[in-house]
Amino acid sequence: MAKNLFDRNDVIDKSIQLFWKNGYSASSMQQVVKTTGLKPGSIYHAFGNKEGLFREALENYAQKGLGQIRRILDTAPSAGQGICMILEKYVQESTQKDYCSCFLIKTQLELAAQGNKLYELASEKLGTIEALYESYLEKEFGTEVSKPRATSLMLHIFGLRVYGYQNGSALRMQEGLKQGLPWLPWDQAE
Repeated sequence: MAKNLFDRNDVIDKSIQLFWKNGYSASSMQQVVKTTGLKPGSIYHAFGNKEGLFREALENYAQKGLGQIRRILDTAPSAGQGICMILEKYVQESTQKDYCSCFLIKTQLELAAQGNKLYELASEKLGTIEALYESYLEKEFGTEVSKPRATSLMLHIFGLRVYGYQNGSALRMQEGLKQGLPWLPWDQAE
C-alpha cells in the first residue's frame, strides 16, 4: 500500500478553512483540489470522497473547539467566570472583519433541510459541547440547574454566532448576553 506523501493534518486544516467559508455544498471538488494541493486521486484514496474529507474536517474542528473550552474552563477561577471569558472571546471574534461564525453551526444551518449524516454529525458535536458545559456547570451550580443553564448558554452562543453577521457592536452584544444570562458572574469576569 502506498504511503501518503502529504501532511494529513495540513490538508484537513486547509479543508476546514474552505468548507467553513463556503459550506459543504458550495465547495466543489475542484476547489478542494486547489485548496489542498492534492490530486483528486490522493483525496479519494485518503478520505474516500469530499464527504469523507468534510467529515474529518468537522471532527477536527470540534475536537479543537472542545479542547479550547476545556483549557479556558480548567484555568478559570470558576466555571461561570470561564464561560464569561469564552463568551467575550466569541463577541470579539464576531466583530472581526472576516467573521465566519462557527463551522458546526454553519454546517447545521446549511444542511438542516437535508438532514443527512453530516448534519447529524454537526448536531452530535454541538450536543457534546453542550454536555461539556453542563458538566462544568454541575460542579458549580449543582445538578438541578446545570442542564437548563447549559441549554440556555447554547441558545445564546447560537444566537451570538449568527448575530455576529449583523455587524453589531461588541458592547451591544455584551449587554444582550448579560441580560439573557444573569446567573453568570459578569462583574467578576471583567
